[in-house]
Amino acid sequence: MNGIVIVDKPAGWTSQDVTAKLRGVFGTRRIGHGGTLDPMATGVLPVFVGRATRGMEFFEHAEKAYEATLRLGTTTDTEDVTGEILQKQAVSVTREQFFSALDAFRGEIQQIPPMYSALKVNGQKLCDLARKGKEVERKPRTITIHKLECLDFSGETAKLSIHCSKGTYIRTLCKDIGAALGCGGCMESLRRVQAGSYTIQEAIPLAQLIEAEMPETYLRGVDTMFTQHPSVTLTEKQELRCRNGNSFSVSLSDGTYRVYSQSGEFLMLAKVDSGVMSTIKSFFEV
Repeated sequence: MNGIVIVDKPAGWTSQDVTAKLRGVFGTRRIGHGGTLDPMATGVLPVFVGRATRGMEFFEHAEKAYEATLRLGTTTDTEDVTGEILQKQAVSVTREQFFSALDAFRGEIQQIPPMYSALKVNGQKLCDLARKGKEVERKPRTITIHKLECLDFSGETAKLSIHCSKGTYIRTLCKDIGAALGCGGCMESLRRVQAGSYTIQEAIPLAQLIEAEMPETYLRGVDTMFTQHPSVTLTEKQELRCRNGNSFSVSLSDGTYRVYSQSGEFLMLAKVDSGVMSTIKSFFEV
């Protein structure tokens, strides 16, 4: 089986738990996921099955969209409500103050990754060090918050809609907003509603996948990752050269293309440079 399934990850499961379960469902060990979600988080988790795993590298830089709940007045060691409470403060933030504070977190900003993360320092995961009570210096990273909107504000909690670049920690964003308001804050809930071009409306609940008699019907082609690029169908001679890994002449503008056979099989992601097409990544069965 080959393809991508868009899973609606339930709370309490790690992303690795999901892929481990789906290895049995799809009967293959060749499975990976696109973008880790914390166990408490739910929502869009693209899972790559079989030969589709060749496309995972192209998903690394995909932008994400989330809906998160920020709880003001509470700071924790994990930056979310699952952690140990470090401090609790009274909250006296007005709606106007909260909305005004969000301005500083839009666009290109600096963010220090949390200790409770899978990032490695000198070969060790930060979360492993944190569990041992150790804290190490982390360098700020540049991220981009394309959209940050408040959907609801109660005075102590706020529901946020966030569209962000790869590498953004929503937990840390919540903590930093709370710090900017002077009362502290942490993430209460998180749901990923989009990853790359895949949305929550397309996502299949994990339980439904596990119980499905024909789970392969939920697989979509790996070419769905590349819909931003135009498609082109090769001649039989061009297809032969493609399958042999050779470049060949085409009458196309420079750029990146989704390339198909005469029968409609997705063959490769390719680039055209000065009238010559060459392979970026092949996806046909060998």
